[in-house]
Amino acid sequence: MSDFFSVDTLYVNYGEAEALHGISLASDRGKITTIIGANGAGKTTLVNTISGILKPKSGTITLNGTDISRVPAHQVCDYGVAIVPEGRRLFSKLSVLDNLKMGAYPPHARDKERSTLTFVQELFPRLAERRSQMAGTLSGGEQQMLALGRALMAQPSLLLLDEPSLGLAPIIVKNIFNVIQTINAETNLTILLVEQNANLALQIADYAYVIADGHIVNQGEPSVLSADDSIKKAYLGLEH
Repeated sequence: MSDFFSVDTLYVNYGEAEALHGISLASDRGKITTIIGANGAGKTTLVNTISGILKPKSGTITLNGTDISRVPAHQVCDYGVAIVPEGRRLFSKLSVLDNLKMGAYPPHARDKERSTLTFVQELFPRLAERRSQMAGTLSGGEQQMLALGRALMAQPSLLLLDEPSLGLAPIIVKNIFNVIQTINAETNLTILLVEQNANLALQIADYAYVIADGHIVNQGEPSVLSADDSIKKAYLGLEH
C-alpha cells in the first residue's frame, strides 16, 4: 500500500499503561480503509492520537508526506484531517447551517465554503430542509448526517470516521454507509473508518485491519477477512 496516509510503529500510553503496542497501518489515496475491533481494543486511542488529543510515545503518523504525529489537536484540521467523532459532538444550540459553516474554518476551506455547502446540501437534502433548525432537535440519523457534512466543509484530504453506526437504527446505519461510499466515489476522498460494525465496514472498505489489545492482529482484503472463520466468530457474529 502507498504512504498517502500511514501509521508507523506507533506506541501510545495512557499514563503509565501502554495502550497501543507498535501498530502500523496505511491507506492509499482515495481508498476506504477500515479498522475493526471490539470495545477496549484500542480504536479510541488510535483515533485520539491521529486527531492530536494524545501524543505518541514513539512512532509516526504521516499524511501526504507530512509528519502530523505531534501536531496540536486544534491544528490537525489545517493539515487536512477532518474527524466525525463518536457521538457526533455537534453545537446543539446552533442551527444546522451554522454547524456546517463552523466546519469551514481551516484557511484552505474558507474560499470554497459556498461551493462545498452546495455539495453537502445536495448530498444531504434533509440538511438543506432543516438548515434553520437547531442541531440538538434533529434525529440521531440527521445529526450523523450533519456531523459528516460539517467534516466535509473542512475540505479534508483524510476523513476519519469514529464509530458512525453507534446508537443508530439499522436502516439509518445502512443509509449512512451508502453515503460514505458516495462521498468516496464522488470526491476520491481518503477515508479511515473505525467501526465495531464489522459486517458493514467490511462491505464498503477497500482494505481492512483488525485491532485487539492494542495490536494489529490481522489485515487484508475485506473479502478475505470476511471469509476467515476466526473473524466470522469474533466480529461478524457467525459460527463457522
